[in-house]
Order: sequence, then C-alpha cells, then structure tokens
Amino acid sequence: MRRLFLLLLKAAISGLLLYVSLRAVNLAVLGERLSRLHSGWLAASVGILAAQVFILAARWRLIAEGCGIAPSFGATLRVSFIATFFNQVLPSTVGGDAARIWMLAREGGGWAASTYSVLLDRVAGLIALTLIVFLCLPWTLSLVQDPVARIVLVLIGLSAIAGSVVFLAIGHIRWKPLMHWAPTRHLVEVSRTAWQICGSRRTLGLIAVSSFIVHLMTILAAWCMVQSVSATASFTLLLFLVPPVILIATVPISIAGWGVREGSMIVAFGYAGLPQSDGLVVSVLIGLTLVAIGAIGGIVWIASNGRRPVAANPSPGATP
Repeated sequence: MRRLFLLLLKAAISGLLLYVSLRAVNLAVLGERLSRLHSGWLAASVGILAAQVFILAARWRLIAEGCGIAPSFGATLRVSFIATFFNQVLPSTVGGDAARIWMLAREGGGWAASTYSVLLDRVAGLIALTLIVFLCLPWTLSLVQDPVARIVLVLIGLSAIAGSVVFLAIGHIRWKPLMHWAPTRHLVEVSRTAWQICGSRRTLGLIAVSSFIVHLMTILAAWCMVQSVSATASFTLLLFLVPPVILIATVPISIAGWGVREGSMIVAFGYAGLPQSDGLVVSVLIGLTLVAIGAIGGIVWIASNGRRPVAANPSPGATP
C-alpha cells in the first residue's frame, strides 16, 4: 500500500508539473513548432539514444567485472534495454536500476555484488555529468544573467562535486561505527569497490570515456530534436543547458522525470534568452523518444520471458 501511495504521489507530481509547464508557455507557438516536425531528425535522435544503450551496457559490464561477477555483453545489453522500460513506468531511473539488480542477482550474481555494480554504474554516470556541468559553468554563467539562477547553478555544480568527493572518501574512513549500521556499511563497501576498480587504469579509462560519450550522445540527440522543430538552440548552447537539466531530472520525485525535466528545460531556455516554448517542446520530445526506447525494452522483456537474462559467472581473479 505504501509503495502504491508513493507511486500515485509521484504520478500526481508529474501531472502537476506538466500542467504548470504548459501554462508557462505560448501554446500557439508550441503547436506551430510541432506542426513543422521533421520525422527524419526525430528518427535520428531515437537511433542515437538506442545506440547509447549499447555503450551503457558495455560500461555496466566492466563495472560488474570489478565487483566480482562476469555477465556476458549480450546479457547486460538485454537487461539494459529492459531497464529502459522500467525507467518509463516507475519513478525516475530508480525502477530501471532495481530491475537490473533483480535480474542480475537472481541468476547467481549475488545481491550484494549486483547492487554494488548498479550503484557504481549510476555513480560513474553522475560523476561524469557533474564534471560536464562544473567545467561548463564559466560559459553557462555568461549566458545566464539572473543572479538567483547563477547561484542555483553554482550550488548544483558544487553540491554534485561535494557528493562525489564524499562518496570516494568514505571508502578510506576507518571509523568503526560506520560498519555497525547496514546502510553505511554497504556504502563503505561500495566506495572501496570503486577504488579497486580505479586501480586498473585501462578499466577506469574505458569507464570514464564511455560515461562522457553517453552524455554527449544525449546532447546530440537533443540537438537533433531542436532541428526537428526548426528551433534556434545550437549544439554548443545545449552543451551548457542540457546537463544541468538532466542532473535535476534524476531526482526521483516524478515518473520517468516527467514534469521535472520540462520545468527545468523551460527555465534553462528562458534564462539563456531562448523561447521557453522551444525548451518545452525539446523536453517533451526527449521524453517521448525515451518512451520509444522503453517500448523496445518492453518488447525485449516480453521476448526474453522465461530465458536466463544474464550469465553471471564469477570474474576470474575478482573478489565476490
């Protein structure tokens, strides 16, 4: 009952935020943009985000090996696509991550190692996104003149960096009380596992490169959506605007980020001097494109029902 209540609450939040977003823009301009939709550009964005899943699966497999399990690439790819489906029907990215943990653990990956691999995969993506936001801050602040918005952007960047530093530092803390409480004990173990993975320069380099490529692909997909409605935002401008929006949309207070993403994109476009209706239409197209990828994941889930989704054999030389 509690889970159902939370799900309904987050659905209500999504609906409310979407309603507020629609009221904040000129719907006539929005309709005019959509009436000139170029399907070729939209198809390109779907292709980019579908290709992104392949890179995400490869990154997760590398991290899983560092956690002591060795699923095949085909298995992680299949589960990653299925996770995109659960991302669309459950709050934010939490549903997809839970599905990945469950599917990996039930086939012998072990609950702890499976959970660690998914958490570290999520952390790798967030750290890369945080660095992009932080490195782009000087240019982003030059675009945004509103003092309150500037403070918010700086706080987002600094908070994300601080969180990453704390996560990495906690693995070196030798304070015994941390090991007495299950959540903090597992957090310490996850951090220590991250440091073990960082011990391999090749693995660390591949994870870092793939993480940055994934986010650049998201920005490229957003640029394709801009082209599909003949909007005015350039790729460089989207490089400054989209990452903070993605970072905010990861907060699990709505269904698949709906409402949070739209409101944030409207604000970002407005502060950059761009039409807010363009921000809304691009954000909605991002959401619909992710729904299309999620539909592919749903088909994969139905097609693989009853099959072994992963082959989680112990990784040679790895610590379970």
